Amino acid sequence: MAQIIKTDGTTIEVEPKNGTDFQLEELQAVVEGYIQVIHIGDGEVMIVNEDGKFQCEWNGKATTLAKMRRAIYPNDYISGNVLVCNVKQIK
Repeated sequence: MAQIIKTDGTTIEVEPKNGTDFQLEELQAVVEGYIQVIHIGDGEVMIVNEDGKFQCEWNGKATTLAKMRRAIYPNDYISGNVLVCNVKQIK
């Protein structure tokens, strides 16, 4: 099961529209722009807005998760809504 982590800290469980993998348009809709894929370990990825730091609000919950998984530098952060899913759910 994938989840969207919003900037306000809420999470929403989601499934790909086709039942197997998220399409580019779905990913772009979640992050509201171009996507960037961050591997966070355990076969999971975090899909973020490539330009999020310039356009979006800080996402504390996503930042904490990325730091716990050592996917970003200690002084880095995540901005905007993100999608966390199994790497097999994106192609």
